[in-house]
Amino acid sequence: MAFQDIKPVEKADFYLDVAFRRAKELSAAHRLKVKIITKLQKSKELELYKLEVVKGNLLSDLGKLTKAFPSIKDLDPFYNELMKVTLDVDYLRQSLGSLGWARDKIQEFHRSYAGRIRSSTDIPTLNRHRQAFYGRISSVMKQIAKHLAYLEESRKIMKDFPVIKTSLKTIVITGFPNVGKTTLLYKLTGSKPDIQNYPFTTVGINVGYIKTGEEKLQLLDTPGSLNRFDKMNNIEKQAFLALRYLASAIVYVFDLTEAYPLDKQVELYKAIKKSGKPIIVYLSKVDLTKDKELVERFEKEYSALKTVDELKAEIIKL
Repeated sequence: MAFQDIKPVEKADFYLDVAFRRAKELSAAHRLKVKIITKLQKSKELELYKLEVVKGNLLSDLGKLTKAFPSIKDLDPFYNELMKVTLDVDYLRQSLGSLGWARDKIQEFHRSYAGRIRSSTDIPTLNRHRQAFYGRISSVMKQIAKHLAYLEESRKIMKDFPVIKTSLKTIVITGFPNVGKTTLLYKLTGSKPDIQNYPFTTVGINVGYIKTGEEKLQLLDTPGSLNRFDKMNNIEKQAFLALRYLASAIVYVFDLTEAYPLDKQVELYKAIKKSGKPIIVYLSKVDLTKDKELVERFEKEYSALKTVDELKAEIIKL
């Protein structure tokens, strides 16, 4: 799903203004084509034409909005769950449903007022029916204004969803914040994400690829995970969901310089290991670690790797 391709959702008045302006512009040209003898017949033809243009524009715009948003039930489980933790999914469904309701009401009013215009016996009555039609559809659009606003709010959230190929074998790189995960992704894949030296640098999921023979492996650098789902922000929840739904295997990164206490890093490692998925341990910043005995202990206890070449070979082997 290309969430980033969903176009902005405008306010109700915007769609009305576009439809009314379009009707005015096109009716001016259509007037020259009308070859009807009486003034009343010509007015009927023009007003019916305006109604058709207004209806067509609104139905088209609302239809495009409906098609632009994904069907939640058809999404890959990762994106399905991501939407549930970042959006009010029930209200999103309700908002999308309101577009269908509005389309139905616009068509209903068009049938009703087009019939009244055809039956009009004088121009003032004909004009009143046209204005009544405009008023009724304006009311319909204003009734869905709050739903249009929520769709736009949802679009802004969804456009920041990571673009992930859910069909590929995927390695998820995880660990505490600022332990070197993003740098590791760059070294493994050549991807060039933004790297800064402070916690929570990764504001989303970074993606890179390793090609091995005819196969492509997808590597995800997830935001720092602090093992506290109930208190996670939406970005951290992306990391949790990536581990749960996307990971074919996991690379867990330990930072032995103790930017975070080692007992907490071990606690998170054990929690992630419970997933039952293959897990490779990598030691980052080994060159900055003064306690060499600690490095040797982690190498032995966790079968930990400390060079990128070793890690890449193990990922491909796995």
